[in-house]
Amino acid sequence: MLSRLTYPHNVRVLISAVGAALLAALLAPATHAEEPPAAQTANITSSSIPVAMTREYNGSNLRIRRTLSKNSAYTRYKATYTSGDLKICGILIEPKGAGPFPMVVLAHGYIDPKVYVSGQGFRREQDWLPRNGYGVLHVDYRNHACSDKDPRSDVNMRLGYAEDVINAALAIRASDIEWIDGERIALLGRSMGGGVAYQALTIAPGVFDAAITYASVSTNAEDNFNRWQRKRYEIGDRILKKYGEPDDNPETWKRMSSRNYFFRITEPILAFHGTADETCEISWARATKRALDRAGVDNKLVEYDGAGHYFYGPWSNSIKRVGKFLDAELA
Repeated sequence: MLSRLTYPHNVRVLISAVGAALLAALLAPATHAEEPPAAQTANITSSSIPVAMTREYNGSNLRIRRTLSKNSAYTRYKATYTSGDLKICGILIEPKGAGPFPMVVLAHGYIDPKVYVSGQGFRREQDWLPRNGYGVLHVDYRNHACSDKDPRSDVNMRLGYAEDVINAALAIRASDIEWIDGERIALLGRSMGGGVAYQALTIAPGVFDAAITYASVSTNAEDNFNRWQRKRYEIGDRILKKYGEPDDNPETWKRMSSRNYFFRITEPILAFHGTADETCEISWARATKRALDRAGVDNKLVEYDGAGHYFYGPWSNSIKRVGKFLDAELA
């Protein structure tokens, strides 16, 4: 397991000295470790986790654009930052009091980009976190709200969302905003955002200091494709045309699945899932837990008996656990 990496404020995550094909051979799933490199790197796609590891991540230019609202506990701002060639929008929240404050990056679940509005999702967390001394950057992924567009996002299995989340952390670390503590950053992902979080942790270990997931999608790309995209005919057909059927091209699909690279993760993870989740199966969370354990990752899965996808009942209990976890890991 890799040791925790510490990044300076002007960090750039760059592994370009190692070619994508070589890196893919080095990081191929262990069950294929005895294959020659040519076999391991056949059909490597731009959407694979190993190729994403070779990219430069340039998160920077975190800027407050305007004040949205104030109350007795915090101030909400419209903000932007750089992610690759794109400008990404988000909601930045400053707690009242003497900073600098540790930060939590929020990776929201699926909301149709056609109807999404900036900051949508995580309404409870956007209130609770700053009231308890944590600054927040809620990411409006590419193609959402006023963020720049990426027409390849869906067919690229939304790995661009992970890029935006990684760059959010780097932008925080590089920020000169006085109330932000760029040395203490956690990631919180919900539903689709949970899958984004696991991708980000495997692609750029050490960028975050801790991570939390709620009701995450599967960390196996095939599960998610079969559940949501296969029957959306246009996007499903485009994905199958690019990558082939999972049964026919299993190596490609394994390299798009974060769980095959969990051995890279250096951050402790706290995961929550309801046993009656009607959207993301509890079996997915348990499979992710087993894979994290095999990889030696410090992690805990908290199951809530009878809870559904939105945690309407047990949320108040879970957020207290989040607070204890953040207090310990971002101390």
